Amino acid sequence: MKVQAPLQFIKIVHTVIWLFFNAVLFYLFYAVIANKIDKWVWIGIGLFLLEGIVLLLFKNFCPLTIIARKYSDSTRDNFDIYLPEWLARYNKIIYTSLLGVIILILVYRLLSN
Repeated sequence: MKVQAPLQFIKIVHTVIWLFFNAVLFYLFYAVIANKIDKWVWIGIGLFLLEGIVLLLFKNFCPLTIIARKYSDSTRDNFDIYLPEWLARYNKIIYTSLLGVIILILVYRLLSN
């Protein structure tokens, strides 16, 4: 099956955004573990809050997924992103859990200073 150009573009953009949020998540994890709470931590938290608001507005779907639906009738969880299917399926659960741990450590750091 040949991937249409618009769908391929969406998959690339979606994957790049996913990678960006991974970098933010790993920075947040490093910062709270190393107790280096700075403006970038708050910017990172803000980005995740913004992402959460977007997901709420689009009924727990990424807007890119909604756009990609126009170009595919695939039922696979990774039809719109270059990720293994299992990771695409459990992405929100995994990353929400990781962010929750980061926020718990952040609260601990803030309260212990």
